[in-house]
Amino acid sequence: MEEENKTNRPPNSGGEFWLERQIPCLDHGFVKLVDFMGNDAEIARAARVSYGRGTKKVREDEALIRYLLRNKHTSPFEMVEIKLHCKMPIFVARQRIRHRTANVNEYSGRFSEMSSEFYVPSPDVLKKQSEENKQGREGELSDEQKQEVLSLLVGDYEKVFTDYKHLIEIGLAKELSRLGLPVANYTEWFWKIDLHNLFHFLRLRLDPHAQYEIRVYAEAIAQIVKDLCPASYQAFEDYILYSISFSKQEIEWIRKLVSGTFSISDEYIQQNTPFENEKGKSIMRETKSLIEKIRKLGF
Repeated sequence: MEEENKTNRPPNSGGEFWLERQIPCLDHGFVKLVDFMGNDAEIARAARVSYGRGTKKVREDEALIRYLLRNKHTSPFEMVEIKLHCKMPIFVARQRIRHRTANVNEYSGRFSEMSSEFYVPSPDVLKKQSEENKQGREGELSDEQKQEVLSLLVGDYEKVFTDYKHLIEIGLAKELSRLGLPVANYTEWFWKIDLHNLFHFLRLRLDPHAQYEIRVYAEAIAQIVKDLCPASYQAFEDYILYSISFSKQEIEWIRKLVSGTFSISDEYIQQNTPFENEKGKSIMRETKSLIEKIRKLGF
């Protein structure tokens, strides 16, 4: 006789596969599924509660899930929760904590000594500061510059960790000894989140414009979710991740484009911007966004 499922979870081979299985991230990090509650069937089940008792199934689960996500009926997706054990550089953790809809319990540098592991980027991700995107990187460094960056980082890490250990040895409290450690130092936490809010996280952090380092973690989490709730993840890709939304002004300009009123060009749209209430750089950003969207549609 098979051992009873102590968690009372519905069977889920995709979720069971990932339990306690680490997905390596960056040079020292990982994502690991610790526990989960719910699956595609539970999402559909939760949605059907609103139909009342005795109501027949009007859709198969997958069709219902797609209807829900397509029409932004998100509460049934909150019935699925996943708990992850993550190890990441502190700066990645600080980006993730901005998603305040998760429950987090992080490794404490007040009670325990901090890790001696620091994030050392691979040379291929070392880029120049983007001139257009204040939050991004763009443009190549020379091989000599890349080597200089890596040498400086490794040297700094070694010095600050040596100083950290010395402060502990002389008796300074751990909560103060850690003050000089950089955000490249690795931390760990348990991170629990429902599927609705996780989809919001993934929409932002899987985007090509997201910082590379946090995108690595988003890609690892996406692997787990894709197996845990395959129908929901497919709907997420179709209706959220790879979809395009348009503002009122953008729709009006697309109508002009379709009717042949004008042909698309950077110069034409910049001189005849639909964003009349904006000024300066705001116009340029929205204009470039519109051009990118229109070209994705094949114009």
